[in-house]
Amino acid sequence: MEIRIGTSGWLYPPWRGVFYPKGLAQRRELEYLSRQVNSVEINGSFYSLQRPESYQRWRASVPEDFVFAVKGGRFITHMKRLRDADTVLANFFASGLLALGPTLGPILWQTPANLPFDPEVLDTFLAALPRTTGEAAVLAAKHDHRLDGRALTETDADRPLRHAMEVRHPGFADPAFTELLCKHGVACVIADTAGTWPMFDQVTADFVYVRLHGDEELYASGYTDKALKQWAKRIRGWATDHDVYVYFDNDMKVMAPRDAITLLRLLDISPST
Repeated sequence: MEIRIGTSGWLYPPWRGVFYPKGLAQRRELEYLSRQVNSVEINGSFYSLQRPESYQRWRASVPEDFVFAVKGGRFITHMKRLRDADTVLANFFASGLLALGPTLGPILWQTPANLPFDPEVLDTFLAALPRTTGEAAVLAAKHDHRLDGRALTETDADRPLRHAMEVRHPGFADPAFTELLCKHGVACVIADTAGTWPMFDQVTADFVYVRLHGDEELYASGYTDKALKQWAKRIRGWATDHDVYVYFDNDMKVMAPRDAITLLRLLDISPST
């Protein structure tokens, strides 16, 4: 089974001169990080629709065996709140994801803490998600005028496409939530948020998706050697029959890259080359 470990994003000013060597050009920061971890989450896609040229540039910056997870747009999860999502999903998939080719990994959908569990809404949303890059290309072709002249609606090959969902409202503790994720083959994100939000610790797909937002302080505190060894043990257990993706989001104090690199070493995994 495949184990992918990296950080949530890479464009962080506090990392410059601390993790990134002093004087390293900003355009080379992804290249530098990708030689020390084997995956990364693209976060810019959450805040706005990116362009195919950006995805092409990111793919060209990393080794061939690297994998990107892509965070779904907040317009879908936070503004539309998963409702009436057909056109906005088409726009999202037309924005350039397919340019990542074989480096495209799971799509992450993170819902806001004030969005409660609605089985009907969630079932409809999950059913609308494309399960292959071929299906994603067909969906992308249905984009609206906002993507005219800047859409990518073709894929170089038809590959499986995975989805993971990170939820934060306590109402998702309902067993029906787990059943829906299993029904649609969507991974329940196991998120460590330093106790800020509930941790939903179920395996619901053929892969496991973990987000580590901070051991004791959200987005800030690093993980101790003891904590990382405990996560390494859990990852080994999952990896007997599941692919595993782990991303550190404790970026504020430059802990994320350090923790990701340490966890790779504990698991005796070489970074991408």
